[in-house]
Amino acid sequence: MGVESRRSVVDGVRVAVRALVYAVVGGAALIAIATVASVLGPTLALDLYTPPVAAWWTVFTAITVQGVPFLLLGTVVSAAIGAFVPEKVFSRLLPRNQALAVPVAGAAGVVLPGCECASVPVAGSLMRRGVAPAAALAFLLSAPAINPVVLVATSIAFPGQPEMVLGRLVASLATAVVMGWLWARFGKEEWLRPPQRHAPEARGVKAFGAGLQHDFLHAGGFLVLGAAAAATFNIVVPRSVLDLFTGSAWLSVLLLAVLAVVLCVCSEADAFVAASLSGFSPTARLAFMVVGPMVDLKLIALQAGTFGRAFAVRFSAVTWVVAVVSSVLVGWWLL
Repeated sequence: MGVESRRSVVDGVRVAVRALVYAVVGGAALIAIATVASVLGPTLALDLYTPPVAAWWTVFTAITVQGVPFLLLGTVVSAAIGAFVPEKVFSRLLPRNQALAVPVAGAAGVVLPGCECASVPVAGSLMRRGVAPAAALAFLLSAPAINPVVLVATSIAFPGQPEMVLGRLVASLATAVVMGWLWARFGKEEWLRPPQRHAPEARGVKAFGAGLQHDFLHAGGFLVLGAAAAATFNIVVPRSVLDLFTGSAWLSVLLLAVLAVVLCVCSEADAFVAASLSGFSPTARLAFMVVGPMVDLKLIALQAGTFGRAFAVRFSAVTWVVAVVSSVLVGWWLL
């Protein structure tokens, strides 16, 4: 083995160890912070005679501690796919006919998971390699919404409710396929700015370590913010205000669909946030889980930067409507 080969092996091992340390230490740190907060928070709240604060800490800690393991697993799988699976695999497996390629690409999200942040550059890379935009966009929407990590997390967040897992799968896949078909039928080339290759795409162990570090830290921050927002929503918003929405099936669905856009919770953990919103109907919480991985503020910004503002505005608006309609229909059917 030459000097260069030995050096490459050593560098690869070093990067792999560093990525493992980042994952373990980062996950342990988040759990430790949440655990300490769960112990000190209620104590401090009782000392200050503010039971609502103790309730806030309880909800916040429950969401964070439950969501971190799935967030870590999801980012590991996503980083591995980005680093080791060539995009040409997709182009070889997809049918050339757009109408057939869209559902196949949408269904590929079940076996090729990725977080919503990673799905945008992956879709851009697919387009650069000749994959039809309609199929690439269907994969962009389905991968973060129906992958195995997300579905398992949903089953744990809603124990004894397999219909919620099935509802999420069906509504999310239907939204992705319908959006792909709509783009194939009505999409215009001038709306979609072709993604440009700015630098060679990294592969291998180094890319895996960099992707894992970025995705976990980025998504972990949004998980903490989402948990804090959900806890605040549960504690601060008066029950009388919630009754205005929970008393109306349509208003409750629309409220949580808008909340999903604003909170930007990672798809690997959003089921735990949805489960904490117990005052709302199952259909409204289903809408929260279907809309979130497909349309939120960070995704709109990523799509605008990758495909252009004209595309992001049109695509996000129509996706939101289709996702809400799919959630309502599936909720009426299953829930």
